[in-house]
Amino acid sequence: MSKNKQREHWGSKIGFILAAAGSAVGLGNIWKFPYIAGENGGAAFILVYLICIAIIGLPVLIAEVLMGRTTQRNPVGAFRKLSNSPFWASVGGLGVLAGFVILSFYAVVAGWSFGYIVEAFKGSFSNFSKVGASGDYFTSLTGNIYWIVGYLAVFIALTMSIVYFGVQKGIERASKIMMPLLIVILLILMVRGLTLPGSGKGLEFLLKPDWSHITGQAVLIALGHAFFTLSLGMGAMMTYGSYMSKEDNIPSAALQIVFLDTIIALIAGIAIFTAVFATAENPAVGPGLIFHTLPVVFSKMAGGYIFGILFFILLTIAALTSAISLLEVVIAYFVDERGWKRHNAVITFGFITFLVGIPSALSFNVMSDFKIFGLNFFDFVDFLASNILLPLGGLLISIFVAWIWGFDKALANLKSGAENLFERNFWIVSTWKVFIKYFAPVLIFIVLLNSIGIL
Repeated sequence: MSKNKQREHWGSKIGFILAAAGSAVGLGNIWKFPYIAGENGGAAFILVYLICIAIIGLPVLIAEVLMGRTTQRNPVGAFRKLSNSPFWASVGGLGVLAGFVILSFYAVVAGWSFGYIVEAFKGSFSNFSKVGASGDYFTSLTGNIYWIVGYLAVFIALTMSIVYFGVQKGIERASKIMMPLLIVILLILMVRGLTLPGSGKGLEFLLKPDWSHITGQAVLIALGHAFFTLSLGMGAMMTYGSYMSKEDNIPSAALQIVFLDTIIALIAGIAIFTAVFATAENPAVGPGLIFHTLPVVFSKMAGGYIFGILFFILLTIAALTSAISLLEVVIAYFVDERGWKRHNAVITFGFITFLVGIPSALSFNVMSDFKIFGLNFFDFVDFLASNILLPLGGLLISIFVAWIWGFDKALANLKSGAENLFERNFWIVSTWKVFIKYFAPVLIFIVLLNSIGIL
């Protein structure tokens, strides 16, 4: 009980919303969502995605946050407290493990973003007139052990420095600075993209409905992204929810998080694809869009030097807001369950995360020939976390809340802080019940099967 009394809490509702939205907004929002939307029917895909968010994303987000707030514990402690079962406590452990594994390789890519801020300041992009040259330069950088491991270390150190100071003085304070800054930079880049000659083609690519592209595979892509984009199944939202007050309105906060996550992805898409089409570059290049294509776009664009710097600052902020939530999952476990002091836990597990991240960094140079099940180390840990741990965690969370903890108990706790909402809108109760008990488990199971290649 003494641990609960000493436990930190958010200083304000907006602090939680910005931090949780920051966890959801990551590298995938800046390039993956716009790209898959454009390739799968534009506005038609976005509509399907929003339906998937309503059926999977929002119900499971509410469930995760609710478990955290109800127990005031990390994922392991939350499952243990609500079930008193070693099995379900181990399910919480999956979330802690997923957060640790994801951060180890995510920080490698985030390190590239930070390194490209430096490259942008150096004016490196001005030398690129073709994507091939830009791609070769990227390959030379990631092939340099000192560059890739060095920026991995820098990014991990930045993440640790924020989490070190705790929930209010670290995560909340940083989120209140970084999230508004991220939105301002995005808006500047969007306005610049819209003012470029030929930008209309970029808008059409992203926003014109093309229902012929809405196939079964497109729906599966929308389902998967709706789940992954909100940082579900990794314990981050549960951990952040554990720092909430009992008086906070969870459904309202969850809606605001979903709105921010989606609108930021759309603004990023407009900013990127208006510029890509205006400079006659290829938008359909997947992951290479960020580090191969955009440097060429900036080299062709008036004012590209400044906009290149702004973009990679934006990308690094997006990565950082997600990374601090991943590290906090691990730290919360050791503080809550093992009685560690926060400062010691941050230093220890930040350093361990860096060490585990080194093989992922070396997968692009000296360990490129090292394979696990045919995948290099980076791709293997990415597959393990993204395709197995996350959907499995989300599936078990939805089953637990609806069938093990019990919907009635969950609902009684959910009403705390949201009494007026439920009194005036009875349909919310029945809708959430149907989604969390039936739709979410079935659809997440489909996502899991698709992720591991069975569908």
